Amino acid sequence: MAKSTKKTASKKEVSYTKEENQNMLQEFFLDELRDIYWAEKHLVKSLPKFQKAATSEELAGAFEEHLAVTEEQVARLEQVFELLGEKPRGKKCEAMEGLVKEGESIIKDTEAGTSTRDAALIISAQKIEHYEIAAYGGLCTLAKTLGTEEIAEILGETLEEEKETDELLTELAENNINEVAAMEDEEEVEEEN
Repeated sequence: MAKSTKKTASKKEVSYTKEENQNMLQEFFLDELRDIYWAEKHLVKSLPKFQKAATSEELAGAFEEHLAVTEEQVARLEQVFELLGEKPRGKKCEAMEGLVKEGESIIKDTEAGTSTRDAALIISAQKIEHYEIAAYGGLCTLAKTLGTEEIAEILGETLEEEKETDELLTELAENNINEVAAMEDEEEVEEEN
């Protein structure tokens, strides 16, 4: 019989006190707040580009409305920092930066004045919304874990707004924009033949 050798992974046992664990979680929470704060402020600068690029008045209006909502969300995050006794400051959010860059490249890669561009803008905006939904969902859960119910409620309000924006974008796509974009593509194929 062949000898079997088992490798045992040696793990360094590290134990922390309950207070140390709480402090680490609090620091992580604060770090994530800084991340989403930067993300929201970056989005405030970027949404006007999306609005200007939109063909449909409905979509342009949705971007304009979301800009106003995002500005309120920034103010809400500043309130959360204040409740934590912290100065509001952002930490560069690589995810949001990448999602916004992707949206900007979609604008460059699609023809102005088309519903195809609008369909692409909706997908790009929904990627951003889904990122924000994930971020605020996690932050709400952490706030509850840390026993900060008031903060959880504030973040929960923003979470609901992000979900509503995502639903609105889906409605715009399903009720008009995607169909018009599909007809544009059919017309292009017919013109080429």
